[in-house]
Amino acid sequence: MSTSAGKPAGPGPSGPGPDDVPPAALPDVAPQLRSLRRRRGLTLEAAAQRAGLSPAHLSRLETGRRQPSLPMLLGLARVYGTTVSELLGEVPPERDPVIRGGRAEPTGADGWIYHQAGAPGRAMQALRVRVPYATQGDLVRVHPGEEWLYVLNGRVRLTLGEAVHVLDPGDGAHFDSLTPHRIGAATRGGAELLFVHTLMQSAAADLCLGADAHRR
Repeated sequence: MSTSAGKPAGPGPSGPGPDDVPPAALPDVAPQLRSLRRRRGLTLEAAAQRAGLSPAHLSRLETGRRQPSLPMLLGLARVYGTTVSELLGEVPPERDPVIRGGRAEPTGADGWIYHQAGAPGRAMQALRVRVPYATQGDLVRVHPGEEWLYVLNGRVRLTLGEAVHVLDPGDGAHFDSLTPHRIGAATRGGAELLFVHTLMQSAAADLCLGADAHRR
């Protein structure tokens, strides 16, 4: 296809760009994008800035004049705190709210033993954790999110920044995960705790703070 001047038509303001896909390739996500942005209380400009888009481009996505690529959907899902499935209007299967003991085998890594205590795919991950005795080699972690723990038995040494806290059974802690932190048992027999964190992308084994875990 060429213009009246005989030059091929390139992707202009109204033409497809490299991140667009044909309208038939995806369901109509425009209503969902607009609804989710408004439910999050974001202006078009604010949402576009967080997603790395221009306000004009996001407006075209919300009005159905452009269809987003999968990378765009992933970025917008992060901005709106949802999933690509929800953006596409898919209804998730009903989750069983009851977590039966012994439903899944525990996961072990570097002396840490994890029992799943919550359902997968939630904004929070709940675990029952057996914590090994703390050593100088234990890894200090820093990452986005929040963490909550409650000591069931044994004693836990929790280091938050420069402060060191020893928690007894019945004690708990709730802290911002951007604070450098280290968790270990203060008793040689180990300790057991309930643990909740807000990092959906983290596998249970990645929470192990042992010396051989991924260092940051």
